[in-house]
Amino acid sequence: MFTLEIGGKAIAVVDADEARARAVFESDVFKQDLTVMTSQGTPLWDGATQLNIRPASQQERAASETLGPDPDEFDDEEDDGLFVVFLVPIDHDHEEVSGVPPELQS
Repeated sequence: MFTLEIGGKAIAVVDADEARARAVFESDVFKQDLTVMTSQGTPLWDGATQLNIRPASQQERAASETLGPDPDEFDDEEDDGLFVVFLVPIDHDHEEVSGVPPELQS
């Protein structure tokens, strides 16, 4: 399990090995989403601050289990997807704002 930290603040956790976590957190699509998604009115990422990927702490692991999806809702044999669990409150639904520049959000 790995955590994405931006500016010293833990933003998200993914239950994956380091290579897969990096592939998710460093992907262009995810980075774009980080610039569009907001928490308390502020974009999660300014597009310039260094992204730090590190092993998740015990507290972050526990929060991920509490905040993440219910494992009983997914059939492990059919679903090999990764779930990113945000450790900060998100203002807008990801699907509604993904790809929309912050200045154009209402």
